[in-house]
Amino acid sequence: MTQSDFQNCANKYTKKIEQIKLSAHQLHEHVNQTYDKIHPYGFHLDMVADSIHKYGNEVCAEEKDVLPLFFGAYYHDSIEDARLTYNDVKAVALQYMDEQQAYMAAEIVYSLTNDKGRTRAERAGEKYYQGIRETPYAPFVKLADRLANITYSFTHHNESNSHMKNVYQKELPHFLEAITVETDDIRFTLPQAMIKAIVQMVEADA
Repeated sequence: MTQSDFQNCANKYTKKIEQIKLSAHQLHEHVNQTYDKIHPYGFHLDMVADSIHKYGNEVCAEEKDVLPLFFGAYYHDSIEDARLTYNDVKAVALQYMDEQQAYMAAEIVYSLTNDKGRTRAERAGEKYYQGIRETPYAPFVKLADRLANITYSFTHHNESNSHMKNVYQKELPHFLEAITVETDDIRFTLPQAMIKAIVQMVEADA
């Protein structure tokens, strides 16, 4: 799909995408979640969705997958941080798309939900990454999430962001390997421009 084709699809579904965005913002506001203790959490969700706009054409197989992609971006933390269940997520998705699309959207969100664990490594272990690798579009949305977090951490200076910069730098080789899928299925593609942007930020600050 060309960039023009993808944007035409996004424009076609602008109203639904905006409704999904608003509902996700409101969900995280309802549980008083913020980003960097400064911004409404929607600030982060919008950064993730920006990558869907910018790079979605490189992974999107067909028009019907556009809404699940945007839904995955806006709702990727809804189970982990906003107290929704898998069935809750699917029910929300069904307000904007058909059954097949809602299933795809819910699967993206579910796959990006950390496992139970006492440490970061336990919460994002091999089982977690396996689920991402086995779910269409999940590697791309996870990469968009990481790009958003790295971009913010590397451009905002406080103790928390300095710590996360070090975490992201250390994790990067394993992270990229863990979400890479050897397949011809475009839905599992990782846009190289996104990887290049991440690597450049990390290496420039090494």
